[in-house]
Amino acid sequence: MDASAIRTTTALEDRHWWYLERRRLIAREVRRLGAPGKALDIGAAGGGNTRVLRSCGWQALAVDYSETGVEIARRRGVDAIRADARDLPMADGSHDLVLAFDVLEHIEEDHLAAAEIARVLRPGGTALIAVPCDMTLWSAHDEASGHFRRYDRETLTDLITGSGLVIDSMWSWNVLLRPVVAWRRRSSTGGDVFRLPALVNLGLTAVITAERYLPVRRLPGVSLMLRAHRPPAFSRELDGRGRT
Repeated sequence: MDASAIRTTTALEDRHWWYLERRRLIAREVRRLGAPGKALDIGAAGGGNTRVLRSCGWQALAVDYSETGVEIARRRGVDAIRADARDLPMADGSHDLVLAFDVLEHIEEDHLAAAEIARVLRPGGTALIAVPCDMTLWSAHDEASGHFRRYDRETLTDLITGSGLVIDSMWSWNVLLRPVVAWRRRSSTGGDVFRLPALVNLGLTAVITAERYLPVRRLPGVSLMLRAHRPPAFSRELDGRGRT
C-alpha cells in the first residue's frame, strides 16, 4: 500500500463500514483465544487493527514496510516498526498471535511472508489472515492497490499449510455484497476506498452486519479469512534464517 492509500485509509477507517465491521470481526476472534499475550500486526499501515488488539488487552506491535504507515501509527500512540514481511526482525516462536489482514496479496513472494508468520509464532500460537478472493473479481481496483493476485480456498490452503501452519477454520466474508462489488469492479478505474454519503454508509453497514447471523460463510464472497495455528511439532526448514 502506497503512502497516499495509507493516508486515505487512516482518514476513513473509523467511520467506513468495511473497516468497522472487519475490526469487530478481529475483536470477536481474538477474544476467543483466551488470555491476551504478545501480538504482531503485519502490514499494519496506520495501525488501525493494532489498536483493536490493544483494546482487547494484547501487547501488540505494528509492522509495515511503509515509512508513512509507521509514522502514522506512532502518531496514534501505537508501537510500530518498519520491516519487510518476508524477513521479520523477530525471534523464532516469539509471538502468541500474528495478524495479517490484506497483506499477502501485496507480496510477490507470498510464500516467504507466510513462512515468516509461521516462524515467529510460538507452538500453539494463532494466525488470523484475510485476503481478497476470486480472480474473476480482478479489476483496476486490484492494480491500483498493488495486488499480485486474489486467492481461492485451494491456493490459500496450499500457501498456509505449506508454511507449516494448521488451518483451523476458513470462511468467506462480504458475501451478501459480492454481486454489487462484481458489478462495480467491471467499470472500476482505480481504488474503491473513498468517503461515502452517510446514508449509503449506514445501509452498507446494515447489510454487512446481517452477514454475522446468516449461514453464508461457505458461499463465494469478496474476501477469505482464516484462523490457523503453529503445531507443537513444527519442523519446517528455515533456510538458515532462523533467529534466537
